[in-house]
Amino acid sequence: MSKVWFVTGSSRGLGRSFVEAALARGDKVAATARNAGSLDGLVAAYGDAVLPLELDVTDRAAVFESVKLAKERFGRLDVVVNNAGYAQIGAVEELTERELRDQFETNLFGAVWVVQAVLPHLREQGSGHIVQLSSVAGLVAMPLGGAYQASKWALEALNETLAREVAGFGIKVTVIEPAGFATRDGKNPDPLDNGFMAETSPAYDDVRRSLAGVMKNQPSGDPAAAARTLLTIVDSAEPPLRVLFGQGFYPMIQQVYADRLKTWADGQDLSTASHGGLLPPS
Repeated sequence: MSKVWFVTGSSRGLGRSFVEAALARGDKVAATARNAGSLDGLVAAYGDAVLPLELDVTDRAAVFESVKLAKERFGRLDVVVNNAGYAQIGAVEELTERELRDQFETNLFGAVWVVQAVLPHLREQGSGHIVQLSSVAGLVAMPLGGAYQASKWALEALNETLAREVAGFGIKVTVIEPAGFATRDGKNPDPLDNGFMAETSPAYDDVRRSLAGVMKNQPSGDPAAAARTLLTIVDSAEPPLRVLFGQGFYPMIQQVYADRLKTWADGQDLSTASHGGLLPPS
């Protein structure tokens, strides 16, 4: 039985690959983008199997209307992919209030509006699968990514909570944490040249140079392979809550979590004292 998808951020990148893979195997897709014209190629190739929708996910009313149109067109919703988002780059000191708020409006609040719009339909069906695109940056923190990482860390917590809330309704939740994928002319997108850079301070120039060197050496994943993997996940009877997409970051994440556990373990005397216990003699 073919599935019906609702995918945000379908104009390019992994979102576009997900949509194309679903359509190619005979599924139906409500594909959204800020510019509906970017979806014309999908309509030309797949006709009525795709519903192109112009959508800015920060507009809550528009999100609900788009979901309503998708349900009316296809009769049900099986897979909802929260993919829309972008990366605001800048040191914490460099970020403006507007940049920080806009980052959260799209990456966090936009995802929440989609979830709130689809859940009544999924609960009525007694089934459905919500897929949230997070990032490796939702698990670790690196310089200049404070705004983006904060929004993705928030999504990690939100979706883990959501999974526990909706499991009883037969609804699955999976958080995808991608590493670098060759979505821009066969290369990983350059985070320092993505159009969302805070006004720079010379104080952080060395940090920018160091980050550029690290990112330049990251492996590039195949977006088509990521899409095939997502198909496997949404077809699974027991999909994972979290899954890393990509190579190379698992050892880093292991070390990050080991360091956190050690930090908490080393601070147990302080933890005890904070609850009224006595610190051991120095």
